[in-house]
Amino acid sequence: MFALGRPSDDRLDAVLADQADAPYSYEAVGATRSGPLPEGYRHDRRSVALGSGQSVFDRAVEGLRRWELHRAAGTRLRPVAPPLAEGVVVVQAIAAGPLTVVAPCRIVYVVDEPDAFGFGYGTLAAHPEEGEERFLVVRSGGPDGEVAFEITSFSRPRHVLARLGRPVTRFMQVRVTRRYLDGLRRYAQSGA
Repeated sequence: MFALGRPSDDRLDAVLADQADAPYSYEAVGATRSGPLPEGYRHDRRSVALGSGQSVFDRAVEGLRRWELHRAAGTRLRPVAPPLAEGVVVVQAIAAGPLTVVAPCRIVYVVDEPDAFGFGYGTLAAHPEEGEERFLVVRSGGPDGEVAFEITSFSRPRHVLARLGRPVTRFMQVRVTRRYLDGLRRYAQSGA
């Protein structure tokens, strides 16, 4: 959904309550975890090297748990600190000029393994797009190995304004993804 100006926290909380039991707005729920990504959607895969070693991995995991990448992208969250657990609904508010994109999602799954941590969330009925996005920190080569942050998504415009403004919508997606990558990289490296 789109809002003129900056919606209040109370308004975002109302969207959160309204979307608590909303269905996913797409069919391929979980595809970013198990693949393949569904046809008919734009597929994006981006990654950034974070460094190496246990401390970088731990710091990156902490950044995901604390939603630091979303904050770095300028995203307001409701709740402010959503727990990373399957089924949790989160509402994001992202400024876009005079408008704010209000984007409710539900966490589809959480990955918590010795060398991989992350989660995927999917769009709900009031989201202007439909699809899923995965945020994953991975480490290769054991405790001292290289650490990377990967974002995998599939999406397509759902709301009429998102379809009509497709170039602007795409620009925003690319910009926010870049900010996610840069934000978690800075966060992970700040504790090294």
